[in-house]
Amino acid sequence: MSAGYEDRFDPKIAAAFVAANEKMAGLPGFLGVHFDELGPGRLVATMEARDELLTPFGTLHGGVLAGLVDHVLGCVLYPLMARGQWAATTEFKLNYLAPVRGGSLRAESRVLSLGRRTAVVQVDVTQSDRLACVALGTLLISDPPAKDDVRPA
Repeated sequence: MSAGYEDRFDPKIAAAFVAANEKMAGLPGFLGVHFDELGPGRLVATMEARDELLTPFGTLHGGVLAGLVDHVLGCVLYPLMARGQWAATTEFKLNYLAPVRGGSLRAESRVLSLGRRTAVVQVDVTQSDRLACVALGTLLISDPPAKDDVRPA
């Protein structure tokens, strides 16, 4: 299904982003998030709900799902933005719908709206065919500082 952003999509940036994600450090690297598809306005990522990510009650910690969601919320935008721009999550709402007790998760991120300064993105996280959580987020799109805006250290 096309998201309607083909005219803004840069396949070279998408390919570079997918390659870079496989070597990502920080929280996405720790969580083991892998990008499976990155197209115009759509990103599919997967991760394993490993034992060390589970609560003492045997379910995936909600913060792990929030970290996965936050990562794919922004990453879906980079092949659609101008070079040098970046996206910052300003808010997202996450509805936990079913407990995750291990196994593989699939997060599908879709751009619902993309303007000059803001974007709205939806993320559905599933395990098998069961919806585990749904999120809706708003992101701020920022331009790099102009050369004359850079202050000396």
